[in-house]
Amino acid sequence: MIEIVRWLLARRKPVLSEARPADARALAALHGASFHRGWSDDELERLLIDRNVVAHRATVGGQLVGFILARLAADEAEILSVAVASSWRGKGLARQLLDLNLRRLAGLGTHAVFLEVDEGNAPARALYQRAGFRDVGRREGYYSGPGAAALILRRDLA
Repeated sequence: MIEIVRWLLARRKPVLSEARPADARALAALHGASFHRGWSDDELERLLIDRNVVAHRATVGGQLVGFILARLAADEAEILSVAVASSWRGKGLARQLLDLNLRRLAGLGTHAVFLEVDEGNAPARALYQRAGFRDVGRREGYYSGPGAAALILRRDLA
């Protein structure tokens, strides 16, 4: 009985790996459930086949529960999106994905990583602050809604 419980608990641990073009549909579904404007299967597939995009996913029992996408440009990168299934939020999965992605970007010679985050998204802002990102700019009215500004964040990897 104890072995069955251990096996079940072990199965609940997310497996992190590179995202592939075949994941586009699942990523689009999770993105659409996570953001006001979701990306289509085609948009995500185009990103996933782009050699300048570094993408990681988290799966549990073969089901997608999170992902991160970043795009390289010379020695800099931009994190395009991070999404985690609602049932996995608050469990450190976004931080695991972010750490993995940042390590991969550093390994590719990236010196600085940028991203934009909704000023009102406190959990995401806390995640990025704990990961060493700092505010470097602001875009007023970037997101839908009154006064929804985007904060531009940067983290140096070198």
